[in-house]
Amino acid sequence: MPRVKRSTKRSDRRKKILKRASGYFLTKSKLYQAAQEAVERGLKFAYIGRKQKKRQFRSLWIVRIGAAARINGLSYSLFINGLKKAGNGLDRKILADIAANDPAGFAALAAQAKAGLESAKKVAA
Repeated sequence: MPRVKRSTKRSDRRKKILKRASGYFLTKSKLYQAAQEAVERGLKFAYIGRKQKKRQFRSLWIVRIGAAARINGLSYSLFINGLKKAGNGLDRKILADIAANDPAGFAALAAQAKAGLESAKKVAA
């Protein structure tokens, strides 16, 4: 069997890990094995964080919409339900932006939601 020395491949792989670990504390930025463990751990947290970011933003949007809906005399759930019944397809990101930056526009949306709820009551009755 031929002898394998792995010089460039191994050093390139190690260099890549150590470059990613630059700035880490003590041996985590200097020694390969400790750096590899720290980098893998960091990548795991980065992956989890990308999922959490989506959750946290949706939660923030819901809080903003709920606060603006309360100002206009509706709860969050009634507001969203009324918009759906009125046939308005705006998502929460856009609604939160309108709530924060355009109170008059949001008041118009709240009126639309109220009208949607009223028409749904008439159909049900």
